[in-house]
Amino acid sequence: MDYSCEPVHSSLLNIQAKEPFNAEPTAASLVEFPVTPEDLVYCRNHGPVREFDEDTYMLSISGLVKQEVKLSVTELKASFATKEIVAALQCAGIRRNEMGAHKKVNGVPWKDGVIANCKWGGIRLRDLLLRCGIQDQADNNVQLHVCFSSYATLCEDDTYYGASIPLERALDEAADVLIAFEMNDEGLSPDHGGPLRVVVPGYLGARWVKWLDTIIICAHESPNFYQQRDYKILPPEIDTKDKARDEWSKYPSMTSLPLNSVIASVHHTPSSSPSSPSTLLVKGYSTPGSTGNVARVEVSIDQGKTWHTASITYQQGKWSWTIWEIELVAATAGAAGVSVQEIPETGTVYSRAIDEQGNVQPQESSWNVRGVAYNAWGVGRW
Repeated sequence: MDYSCEPVHSSLLNIQAKEPFNAEPTAASLVEFPVTPEDLVYCRNHGPVREFDEDTYMLSISGLVKQEVKLSVTELKASFATKEIVAALQCAGIRRNEMGAHKKVNGVPWKDGVIANCKWGGIRLRDLLLRCGIQDQADNNVQLHVCFSSYATLCEDDTYYGASIPLERALDEAADVLIAFEMNDEGLSPDHGGPLRVVVPGYLGARWVKWLDTIIICAHESPNFYQQRDYKILPPEIDTKDKARDEWSKYPSMTSLPLNSVIASVHHTPSSSPSSPSTLLVKGYSTPGSTGNVARVEVSIDQGKTWHTASITYQQGKWSWTIWEIELVAATAGAAGVSVQEIPETGTVYSRAIDEQGNVQPQESSWNVRGVAYNAWGVGRW
C-alpha cells in the first residue's frame, strides 16, 4: 500500500505505528479538555489516510430500500437538517497494553489515550433512511442491518473497510446516529474520516466508519473482515490467531464497550510542615457501558479496602465521557480536600466507576486474544 501521500499528522500524539498511522495522546493531556481538541484526537487506521475533495465526494444508499440514491456532500447538507451531539469515540483496544501485561495479545499496544470526546455535526442517519424508504419484509422476524463501507482507501485485511449496526438502532431517534461532516464545529479532516464518517454514540469506534461512501440495507451484518473476524470478545482458551481462525463466527460482534475509568494523572505533594499536610491530586476520565451513564467515580489508596468519591467536573448528555478529580489530604484538623489517615511516600491508587443502575467497574477484566474491552480498575502510581 502507498503511504507516500499521507497528510501531516498531529505532533502531539505518541506514534504506535507509522504504516498504517496509529497514534494516541497521553491521558494526562486529554483530561485537561472537556471537549477534545483535534490535535489530541487519536488516529486509528487500517490503511493509508487520504484526502478527498468534498465537492466531488459521493455517498450511495442501496439494498433493501424503496429508492436507491446517490448524493454529494453538498446535497446531503442542503437536503437534511443538521444535528449536533457531543459523544465519546473510543477504540475497542483501549488499555490493551494493560491486558497484554498479563498475557500476550494481538493488536496495536494502545495505552489509555484512544478516546476523544468531541462535538459532532451531521445529518441523522434516520432521516436519510426514511427519505429512501425501507422495503417491507415478508418475514417480520428477520433483523435488518445498515452496512457501512468505505471503498475510498485501501485497508490491510479486506478489499474495503466495513461495519454494520442493526437497522433498529439506526432508526431510533434517541440513538443519535449521524452521518457526520463536522467535528468541533470544523469540517472533518482526513485523519478523522472527512468528508463523511459514521457516528454511532455508545458503540465502539470500529463501527464509526471513516471516509464513508456506501450504505447498504441488508438482511445480515456486514460481511467485512472487521465485522466478522475482528472486534469480537473470544473466550480466554482461544489464545492464538490459529485457534481463533474457525471460531469467529460463533461469537457476537461488539457493540458497546464496558463501564470503565482511567487514572490520567497523579500528583503527590509531600508534607513540608505540620500545618502543610501531604496531598494526592488524582485526575481521570470514565466512560459508560450499555446500562446507563456514569453516576459516580471512586478512588482507593489501600487496595480497595476504603473508597473515596471523586468530584465529577464534566459530563454532557448521555454520550459524553465523564471527567473527574479528587484531592486526598493526610488527616489534619481543618485541612481542605478528602481526608485520609495517611498518604505514603509512594503508592498505588485505583479508580472504579459506578453507573446509574448501580453496576460497578470490576477489579479484574477477562483476557481475550485481541485485547479488547479491558476495564479492570483504573490504576495510577506515585
